[in-house]
Amino acid sequence: MKPEYWERAKRSLGRGDPVLRAIMRRHPRVHLVSRGDPFQTLARAIVGQQISVKAAQSVWNRLLAQAPLMTAPAVLALERAALRACGLSDRKTEYIADLAQHFADGSVHVHRWPEMDDETVIADLVQVRGIGRWTAEMFLMFNLLRPDVLPLDDLGLQRAVSLSYRGGRMLSARTIERIAAPWRPWRSVATWYLWRSLDPVPVEY
Repeated sequence: MKPEYWERAKRSLGRGDPVLRAIMRRHPRVHLVSRGDPFQTLARAIVGQQISVKAAQSVWNRLLAQAPLMTAPAVLALERAALRACGLSDRKTEYIADLAQHFADGSVHVHRWPEMDDETVIADLVQVRGIGRWTAEMFLMFNLLRPDVLPLDDLGLQRAVSLSYRGGRMLSARTIERIAAPWRPWRSVATWYLWRSLDPVPVEY
C-alpha cells in the first residue's frame, strides 16, 4: 500500500523543487512500498551485500528451501554448514546467524521500532554484525516507511543529485545535505524519486 503521507509529500516537494516536480511527473503511478517482515528484510539485505541482484536472489531461494518460513528460530535451527551450502560466505553465515540470535533473544527491540525515532532505530540495528548505517537507513525507508531519511552514503542518491542538480559534478556529503535541506520532512520521498531518475535504477536494498 502507498504510505499515507505520499501524496502530501509529493505536493510539498513539487511546489518547492522544480527538478523533483519534473521527475515525479515522469513517474506518476509508482510509490514506495513496505518490504514486509523485519527479519526477512534485514536477512535479504545481508545476503545481497556486494553481489549482483541475480546472485543474491539465487542464494535467497536456496535459503528459503532450507527454511521456508525464514524466521529467526528456523535459521538458528540450521547447521552453519547448511547456511554455507546455500551460497553464503563464511562472513555472511556469521552475520545471518548473529541477526537471528538478536531477534530470538530480544536484544533488538523489534516491537518498539515503530515508536522509536530514526536515530534510535539505527543505533539498535547497527549492534548486529553486518548491519551498518546504510542498511539501517534502507530499513527505515523500506520497512518502517519513515518519511525523512536521507542516506548520504548511498551511491545512487549521490549520482542522482550530482546529475540532476550539478551537471554530473561530484559532490560532498555536506553539499548534498545542503541541497536536500528544503526537502524536509520528506527526504525519503525525494530520495526515492531521485533513484527513479537513474537508468538503470540502482539496487536500493
